[in-house]
Amino acid sequence: MNPQTATIFIVDDDPSVQDGLSLLVRSAGWTCEVFASAEDFLARPAWTGIGCLILDVCMPGTSGLELRDALAARDASLPIVFLTGHGDVPMGVDAMRKGAVDFLQKPVNDEVLLQAIRQAVERHAAAVARQQEVARIQAGLEQLSPRERQVLEYVINGCLNKHIAANLGIAERTVKIFRSNVMRKLEVDSVAALVRKCDLAGVVPRQVGATSPS
Repeated sequence: MNPQTATIFIVDDDPSVQDGLSLLVRSAGWTCEVFASAEDFLARPAWTGIGCLILDVCMPGTSGLELRDALAARDASLPIVFLTGHGDVPMGVDAMRKGAVDFLQKPVNDEVLLQAIRQAVERHAAAVARQQEVARIQAGLEQLSPRERQVLEYVINGCLNKHIAANLGIAERTVKIFRSNVMRKLEVDSVAALVRKCDLAGVVPRQVGATSPS
């Protein structure tokens, strides 16, 4: 994921602000889309790429904070940089508490805003990459048989093959076969890599003595 390929969305009801921000964003090499209201932005198809939302707090109709809440209800992951002409500190604290990247007062310094955008798109790129990796891991996990899943959960807990075999009541050679299948299906060549992937996907290690039906 390359943050420089991000699209920056500007939502502000002031045409002069729209023009200035869009010129700044494009001069930095990003693609830009401009909306005069929160309603216009919500009418746009959901964005699935890397991006950032530059959002005016106080607008006619739906406010910037209300738009933030609407996006959260849709599980939208676009990071937000809020802009305000009022310097409302409690509002800024609430925005940051709910995940805003920054809360800047108009007129904003160009370099300060560009740095906030860079931080936002880098954060978003990392989050999207992580989501994609977790999806790939989950796809690999779904290929495992119930017994392979059991072996996996013992392996990531550091259990030896002989202990896994004794706990599952199967031959150690069979454990080795299941273990090999797990490594192949999850596309790893070391236990350390397997542990990292399972940690990302939330797989819980199985304790010796804990079994489940075959």
